[in-house]
Amino acid sequence: MADERERGQKTRAQRKNKLLLAIAIAAAVALLVFLAIVLIKPPVAADLPVPPDKNTPAETATPDDQSAQGPDDAEREPEPEPEEPPVVLTKGYLAADGQDVEIFTYGGSPAGSLPRGTEIEYDADEPGPDGFIAFALGNLERCVPADAVVDDVSKVVREHTLYVRTAVNMSDENGVSLGRFLEKGSAVKVTGYSGLQADGTVVRYRTEQEGETGYVAPKYLVADSAEAEAMYDGFGMYFKHASREDMYGGGEAGNLDYYPRPKEKIEGNVMPDEVKALYLSNSWVILDEVDSYIEYADTCGINAFVVDIIDGSMVGYASPVMEQYSPTTAKYANNPIEDYALAIKKLKDAGYYVIGRLTTFNDPYFVRDHPECAIKGLDGEPMEINGMYWPTAYDRYAWEYKTSLAVEAVKEFGFNEIQFDYVRFPDLTWRYERDGTIDYVNVYGETKAQAIQRFLMYACDRVHEAGAYVGIDVFGECAFGYVTAYGQYWPALSEVVDVISGMPYPDHFPESDGWRPWEHPYETVYNWGLQAAMRQDETENPAAVRTWIQTYDAIRYPYNPYGPDEVGAEIRGLHDAGLYGGFMTWHFSSSLEKYRMLAPAFDL
Repeated sequence: MADERERGQKTRAQRKNKLLLAIAIAAAVALLVFLAIVLIKPPVAADLPVPPDKNTPAETATPDDQSAQGPDDAEREPEPEPEEPPVVLTKGYLAADGQDVEIFTYGGSPAGSLPRGTEIEYDADEPGPDGFIAFALGNLERCVPADAVVDDVSKVVREHTLYVRTAVNMSDENGVSLGRFLEKGSAVKVTGYSGLQADGTVVRYRTEQEGETGYVAPKYLVADSAEAEAMYDGFGMYFKHASREDMYGGGEAGNLDYYPRPKEKIEGNVMPDEVKALYLSNSWVILDEVDSYIEYADTCGINAFVVDIIDGSMVGYASPVMEQYSPTTAKYANNPIEDYALAIKKLKDAGYYVIGRLTTFNDPYFVRDHPECAIKGLDGEPMEINGMYWPTAYDRYAWEYKTSLAVEAVKEFGFNEIQFDYVRFPDLTWRYERDGTIDYVNVYGETKAQAIQRFLMYACDRVHEAGAYVGIDVFGECAFGYVTAYGQYWPALSEVVDVISGMPYPDHFPESDGWRPWEHPYETVYNWGLQAAMRQDETENPAAVRTWIQTYDAIRYPYNPYGPDEVGAEIRGLHDAGLYGGFMTWHFSSSLEKYRMLAPAFDL
């Protein structure tokens, strides 16, 4: 580096000498021009000279005699020095196998870094010190290694091999359609990229594995194979997860992904710290009365609404995505899309945070259109389970359909958040599994819990990019420290999504020794809340906890009515357990009359 500094100093001295010589020449030319103007005066009559004799030198000839002189004898001004041609700058781009490129002063001292992909201009004839290219950075002269500059922005990403840290499917360039499944720890060849952000990070790598190509987001890849194979334990909780074995068929907690996913705020989309939401079905009867719901909500502390997009066989509207993936779904829409859009617009214009609820792996119409995507019986036909037909959560085309619906709803209606319900496998299937009479069509050999978590990673990537948050609904049982039979494990899901919503309806808990939980809403919800709070402490970046509360009358003997006292007790139970993310009112019919009766409970 000392030699480089010495050569740099010599180069600057040479440049300085050239500059001084050019200034001296210019000054001399200017002086000659001045003397020519001042000393050579035009002749007047009194000053005319007598004709010269034969001894008169040629250089003293009068103007009348100049016609007899040769062309080289006439007095001429000195010719100006030729101007140097302007410097032609070459355009280049900074390239690296990481996000940043280190830069230096002309003397070789470190001077920080610039993001790869940064465009520079430099003089190719005088590039800089040996092995470096000099360029202007504002009013400063900086250098960068010559091998870090390329002539094409498509060449700036130089990673060659990366390793899969979190199992993921390759996708198309837009992150929509899914292809080859990449196992954790496996290597992929980087063949290009799609999108480069201002800080030098890649949006998606173009990758290849065993002849198959596709795109992968950088969050799923690392440069070190050992890091890719290791289970993340930066939060110090992995040992606890690993101790929770597969008890009920949902999988082990230890083979789920706990890599941190910080909860980022979305510009222009403010989620209230405590969401107090009324649930509205997508029935035209309800949406036609949306003005009345708004008028009521304005009086009682409500600040949000949950509105169904699809609830099983109840379809809010017909859309292009439905026509593409499931035409049968579009046929059963409850509302014209214009009417549905108007209802959502009214809620948003009134200042409410609006959540679109979408049932995921419970969809009879999609199964009718795509029986190959369904959970099947031994006869190969879609299997009816608990009175419903279920797309298998292992099926990537079902993933694509439901997330495409979500993205469409965000863009078309402006939902602040998409809430995925039924984001699970069907419950009460243990008999089928014991008897071997059910086929989940598990193509990649995943556990149920792995499939659910990976679906939500994919869904969050797409919905976040569209500008909305992601929430999920989970059974109340999910708050107790084990992987459920239907594939829900609270800590692993809370790390991925923005909002997690348990459903601890008091009348869904079993009676025990004469204790009826639905007769004790405060104690039931409070005790459940303590468990949920414990699960939140087991993950590094937990989601907000926003809980569904029972606002309908109990469906079990003695069929207790739920009024403001009972509903208020549920909300106090959540607060006393330390859960302040808010609540959502579950009442299947969205009865405005019932909501009005409960007003005192909502404004706590």
